[in-house]
Amino acid sequence: MGRKIKISNEKRKELIDKIKEFFYEERDEDLGDLAAGLVLDFIIDEIAPEFYNQGVYDSYTYMTDRIEDVLSLQK
Repeated sequence: MGRKIKISNEKRKELIDKIKEFFYEERDEDLGDLAAGLVLDFIIDEIAPEFYNQGVYDSYTYMTDRIEDVLSLQK
């Protein structure tokens, strides 16, 4: 993708708390802020680009369909 996804410190803290909660509820593991932050960084670096690319492709498909709708208005 070329550049890292940027999130605010407030959002980062919120996501770290969610990761900690997930690990506790699903795996009965207490994760510290550092470990949860590393999980978040992994998700941002390795997984998020796939979702981003899918969103770009879906937007492209949607816009292409709309452009074809506009062209159908030609007389």
